[in-house]
Amino acid sequence: MTVSMAHGDLAAAHSGDRAALERVLAHSRQDLRRYAEFHCVINDIEDAVQESLITVSRKLRDLRSLECFASWTFRIVKRECNRLKRGMRLLTGDAITENILPVVLPEPCEWRHDVAAALESLPDHYREVVLLRDLEGLTIAEIGERLELTREAVKARLHRARVLAREYLDP
Repeated sequence: MTVSMAHGDLAAAHSGDRAALERVLAHSRQDLRRYAEFHCVINDIEDAVQESLITVSRKLRDLRSLECFASWTFRIVKRECNRLKRGMRLLTGDAITENILPVVLPEPCEWRHDVAAALESLPDHYREVVLLRDLEGLTIAEIGERLELTREAVKARLHRARVLAREYLDP
């Protein structure tokens, strides 16, 4: 971003100026797209950029330091790329193991069922935190916001959920 753009429009967008926000998003789009090309599957690039721009537009007012804008937006894009990759693996997981490794490694399919059973065994409030963090890729702060919990409560639930899941999976 250019210095004048970052300082003027970014500050105005941070303060709630819609026109400035649109200019910042339009100006950031190309940089985010280039970054997404390194972290996303080719078919997910545009979706990741679009979702990231939506997130930036919603959360910009929460950004504490405008100097962190570029790195903050890049982290959002990378997280979105990872979320899309995880979603694709979940959707196509069976097809991949059947077509590529049918006989050599049958265990991953069994592990998937074991992990699903471990998640099912968790109380709802623990399962929800694990799914939001590990499946949707939300940050601790985002989970806390969504569930109306403190960061500490989210971390405690996540830790306890993972301990219970490990206990379930132990032979």
